Amino acid sequence: MIPNGLFGMAIFVIAELMLFAGLISAFFIVKAGAPSWPPMGQPRLPIEATALNSLVLLASGFFLFRAHRAFHRGDRDGMRRPMWLALALGSFFVIFQGSEWVALLGQGLTLTSSSLGSFFYLVVGIHGIHAAAALVLLAIATARLRRGFLSPSFFGAAEALWFFVVAVWPVLYVVVYL
Repeated sequence: MIPNGLFGMAIFVIAELMLFAGLISAFFIVKAGAPSWPPMGQPRLPIEATALNSLVLLASGFFLFRAHRAFHRGDRDGMRRPMWLALALGSFFVIFQGSEWVALLGQGLTLTSSSLGSFFYLVVGIHGIHAAAALVLLAIATARLRRGFLSPSFFGAAEALWFFVVAVWPVLYVVVYL
């Protein structure tokens, strides 16, 4: 039987997959119709730095997977460090993305500067909101683990959202940045 929290989060994630599929489709349509891409006069996206930050996010997912395995073995002590590492690396990812936004805004890439700016902030911003929400769930799960009452339902929901955030990011990176 699937825990209620995990089931509810799975339904949410499926809906969010459709949201991202729609955004990516719209991005491709606008990009295909543009006379040049990226638009002239717009700063280039930081491909290399964001690639490294993407590895940080993937590492976070790896550590959450290790916590998952420890949880299902009943090894609550063995999941503490991977949970903290997943949370720390995920937080680094979000903070790095925020600093990237500030730098790009300073270089003139805004929501209204071009189609690239509009889609960049919309797509990456929605992903950032999901990442921040998932980090809150991971932080609550970590706190519950420390207090000794982390349920499979809550942990499953937090995992599902974080794994969604981790899995959708490489697609967004390839589509938006490359």
